[in-house]
Amino acid sequence: MIHIVLYEPEIPQNTGNIMRTCAALNAKLHLIEPLGFVLDEKRVRRSVMDYIDILDYTVHKNINDFIQNAQGTFYFLSRYGQKTHSEIDYTQSKGDIYLIFGSESKGIPMPVLSRHREQTFRIPMSAHARSLNLSNAVAICGYEVMRQLDYPNLSKVEVFKGSDHIEKF
Repeated sequence: MIHIVLYEPEIPQNTGNIMRTCAALNAKLHLIEPLGFVLDEKRVRRSVMDYIDILDYTVHKNINDFIQNAQGTFYFLSRYGQKTHSEIDYTQSKGDIYLIFGSESKGIPMPVLSRHREQTFRIPMSAHARSLNLSNAVAICGYEVMRQLDYPNLSKVEVFKGSDHIEKF
């Protein structure tokens, strides 16, 4: 199973978009408090749309609460990572895969990153850019993991209108 972990997210629209992405990926979402918003805020609901019913998520009181309840392989996104998100062979991960993302303004604390240097990665980008939007980064990394695993439990055809819908035109 793939888990998306947001460490102290601050922007409700980003979290709502990430909730929708997690629903599409069949990924479990973990939110580590404190959150920079109230989870039932209108801005979160608008972004996640009606996907909240199929979303599996847990809110953790702090990082220690999360770590005590998580088992698997942790990967951390940071601009300080020495390898890219696509260099990692996720097929070799032991157990569940946890992709951990920091808050929009502070990222993941440096003491955490320094303890996990080998599991810290970055998304390549222009030397003029400092970072990507958090929800975009989650989508890029989540789908890279799924691509390497050949999209387990995800549909590769259109299921709502039928796999032959384009042929009707």
